[in-house]
Formats: sequence, structure tokens, C-alpha cells
Amino acid sequence: MIETFSYFHFLRPLWLLALPVVAALWVWIRWQPRQSSRLQADAIAPHLLTALQVGRSAQRKVLPIDGVLLAASLLALAVAGPTWTREPNPLLANSAPLVVALKVTDSMLNSDLAPTRLDRARFKLQDLITKRAGARTAVIAYSGSAHRVSPLTEDANILRPLLDGLAPEVMPISGNDAGAALVLAEEILDKASTPGAILFLLDDFDPSDITSFRSQKDSPRSPVVFLVAAPSDLALPQLDRVPNSDVIRLTVDDRDLNQIDRRLNAVYIAALAGDERLRWQDRGWLLAWPVALLLLIWFRPGWTMRWAMCAGILLGATAPKTAIAEGWIDWFLTSDQQGQIAYNNLEFSRAGDLFIDPYWRGYAKFRAGQYADSAQVFATIDTPEAALAEGMALIRNRQYRPAIAAFEVAIERRTDYPEAETNLEIARAILDYVETTRAQSDTGEDTGIGADDMVFDNEAGQGADSRIVAPKENAVPLTGEQWMSAIDTNMGDFLRSRFLLEQSMRKP
Repeated sequence: MIETFSYFHFLRPLWLLALPVVAALWVWIRWQPRQSSRLQADAIAPHLLTALQVGRSAQRKVLPIDGVLLAASLLALAVAGPTWTREPNPLLANSAPLVVALKVTDSMLNSDLAPTRLDRARFKLQDLITKRAGARTAVIAYSGSAHRVSPLTEDANILRPLLDGLAPEVMPISGNDAGAALVLAEEILDKASTPGAILFLLDDFDPSDITSFRSQKDSPRSPVVFLVAAPSDLALPQLDRVPNSDVIRLTVDDRDLNQIDRRLNAVYIAALAGDERLRWQDRGWLLAWPVALLLLIWFRPGWTMRWAMCAGILLGATAPKTAIAEGWIDWFLTSDQQGQIAYNNLEFSRAGDLFIDPYWRGYAKFRAGQYADSAQVFATIDTPEAALAEGMALIRNRQYRPAIAAFEVAIERRTDYPEAETNLEIARAILDYVETTRAQSDTGEDTGIGADDMVFDNEAGQGADSRIVAPKENAVPLTGEQWMSAIDTNMGDFLRSRFLLEQSMRKP
């Protein structure tokens, strides 16, 4: 939280000059009743003045002008535009990418954390993936070597079966090389468009690996979080010597996940703050709520409310017609705020209908799979970012030529735009591949088979007898547990083969 507010500043600081003006008016108005009281004392005899005054000893310490002062001060601060975060790029995930390095060794099979340390770590990782729905997560398995289980992905359904297939027997080399996992995690994050973090799920740490974590101390390195899947009485003091890291103990509730989420949020906010291409978020609207509560005080007996009524009538008369919506929730939240709530709840289609901001409207439709509508929305915005987004939506809609044109427009609007240049190359490569494949399919050039040829793949065996084995009548189908066990076994075999192949291809 402290790191977040370290970026606090005002977008329109000149409005802060209104604060001393408001304070001066408050002092002047507050002074008027005192001057009037002295005039009355000079004109009326003291013994008569005391009898004529009612409740002097219980004079109100808080006057309506005090509420006006506070409300005006809050409004001045709101107009000044307080901000501490940038508006996230709607084309990117709203969370920092995370690379999880899971230790897969025999020690993780210890049952002091039921059912085993590895299972507890796996369950906790699945909970973290669910909590980070829509955020990109990659998984690395390491023991004596480190291997990428999955790249950065937003699809939790891809990660779950891969996690179930991890076991010590699938790892090609036994050991505990956290340094190799760190190097692989850094390689994955280097290719990401947003700075991220690395999470180690482990039960112990080899002190000799500290040098690997310190070797990049002088250069920017992704922050590391150690989630210890071991009993609380097992101390790992060597983790405290790792720079730019946090150590969290695995808990039975979500306290550990909340700590990880706060750390990732700080990384994401810091990444946004360093991106000069993004606009700062105006947080002045947050001060509207306390101002509204102060206005309610004006309805108390003895407090004047005519100015509040005038202000309300004026605001109602000047409010744009597009801001008038149906439903009681529209009295409290704007369409963009309602759209943001729907977007956070992963209701992308509804969010696309609620958003008025074209960027968020287009991106919500993009996430909902409405690529044609998304491209149309971005086409109405005359910025390089919008042209890039339009091209990405067109590619998803398999409109490669218009996508190429959109990427070219983005580069025209901003000559130094590496994201657009990369996507332009990809779109051209896809278009070339599609056209080449289509041409070969039409002419048969690649296979050498013409359109009018009839070819048998086994002419000598035409008409050969074959035996079909029918299922037995009394065969017992597999139970759900047996079927899932077969899937886990197949996934484990797949990972074992893949890891062995990767290890054999690495240079000694």
C-alpha cells in the first residue's frame, strides 16, 4: 500500500489554489456573527441582552458554514485530480504475469502436511489460479533440472491436468536446483509485455542457490515470492538472505493467497507507473461520496438548504441526456462503473454493452469473443493503440488482410511501435501460410496428386480380410476414479517423455 501511494500526485494542481480562498471566505463569514453580537451589546443594556438571548450557553460549535468549507475543500481536491495509478492498457491483462516454480522432489511427498506436501502445494496453486482468473500464469517444475510445464496462459483448464501429472518420477534428474528454475522463469517473463513476478512453491532451499539469486542483484530482476509448503517448525533462514523477495508460509485459509495477491498488485501498479504511454487515472470521483454525505446534513432542522436545492436543480438541468439511465443503480454508478463491475465478474458480453468508454467497450467485446464488433469500436478511435487493437480483433476474426492494414495504420500513427511491427509480421506470415496452403490444396502441388487422380494407399491389400474385435457383453465400464487415474498416468507419461527430450537436447 505504501508503494502504491508513492506515486500520488495531482493532475491539475492549480486548483489547489482554491483552498486558501475557501479558507479565507470561511474565516470572513465566521467573523460576521461575532461582529454583530458586539453591535447588539453596544445597543442593548447587558441585563436586557442576556434575557433576550436564548440558549447562548449551548451555542452550536458546528455551523452550516463549516460544512460548506469542508465540502468546498473536498470539491477543490477532486477537481485537482488526485491520482496514484495509471489507466491499465485494455489490451493487456489487469494483473501482473506470474511464473510459478513448483519443486517436484521426493521430499515433497512427505505426509507431514496431509495428504502430502506436493498435493498441498498443488491444491494451493489451483486455488491461486482460480483467484487470478483472467491473469496470465506459467508453471515450471524443477528438481535437478527445470522444465516449463506450460507457458503464460489465462486458461486455467490447461493448467489443471498438467499439474495433476506432476510427480518426482517424471523429472529426468533428481536434485534441488532452484537457480535453474529462476533462469527459466526470467526467460519467460522477458518475453511478456508486462513485468511480472516469480513464485516458488517449495519445502526447502539449498543455500548454494543464493548466489544464483544474487548474481543479478545489480540488474533489474523480477520480485520473488517463496511459498513454503512445510510445517511451521521447519525454519528456512536462508530464504531471508535472498534479495527482493518475500517469504510466506502456506496456510489452510486464503491468507497466503491474499499476501501473494497484494505483492503482485504492487508489481503491476509499479509497471503501470513506469509506462509513460498510459494516462493517469483521475481518482477525484472518490471524493464525491463524502461531499454527498455532507450535503445530507443540510436537511437538518436549523440548517439552510436553499443553496443545496439550487445546486441540485442546476446539476439536474445541465446533466447530459446520455447520462440518464433506467434502474435505481444508475443513481449511484455510471455506465462505465457498472461495466467495470461486470468486467471484473468476467461478464464480458454485458460489460461490452454497458461501457461508454470506447477503449473498454472494445476490449470487453474482444474478451467476449465478439471480434467483429470489437474491431468496429476500435476503428472509430484515431490512436495508434486503437489501430493495434483493431488489428488484433481482426486477426481473431480471421480477417488477415484488414488486420494487416490496421497494423500498418498503427505504425503510420507511431513510427516507433514494436508491438505493431511484431503483429504485422505475424499477420503477414499467417496470410502467406493460408494462401500457400489453399493454393496447394487446389492444385495438389505438395502431394503430387492431381484433382482427377484416384490413388489407393494399399493396392496389394485391396479386399483383404480384417478382424474386428467386438466388445464383450459382460464388460464392466471404467469407474470415474479409474478413468481419471488413466488420464493422470497418460499425462505423467507425456511430461516424462517431454522433460527427457528437453534434457537430452540441452548442452552439457
